[in-house]
Amino acid sequence: MTMDKKQSRLRRSRQTRAKIAELKVNRLAVHRTNLHIYASIIGPDAKVLASASTLEAEVRAELAGKSGAGGNTAAASLVGKRVAEKALKAGVTEVAFDRSGFRYHGRVKVLADAAREAGLKF
Repeated sequence: MTMDKKQSRLRRSRQTRAKIAELKVNRLAVHRTNLHIYASIIGPDAKVLASASTLEAEVRAELAGKSGAGGNTAAASLVGKRVAEKALKAGVTEVAFDRSGFRYHGRVKVLADAAREAGLKF
C-alpha cells in the first residue's frame, strides 16, 4: 500500500491527538489547504468551542483585493488572532496546539504566533 500525502499527514497527526486526548485539555486544531486556513478550538469532549477560517465573510472582507487572499501568512495571522479572541470570549485561555501533521513553519507557525499574541496560552 502506498501512502499519499494526506495519509502520511494524518498518520503524523495521530500521536499528537492521542497525547492531547490523554491530557484532557482543549486543543487548537489547524487545517490548511492551498486556498484557505482553518482553526478550531475543540474541547476534551470533542465539542467545538470556537473556530475561525479564511472562509468567514469578515475575514474575506478584510483580505479583499490582496493577492492570494486566503492562502498566505497575512491571512493565517488574521485567523489566529480571531480564533484566540473567540476562545477568550468563550472562557478558554489554555489550549494544546494541534498542527494536524502539518510542518510547524510558514502559515501554521504564523497562525500559532498570532493566537499566542492575542492571549492564548500553549
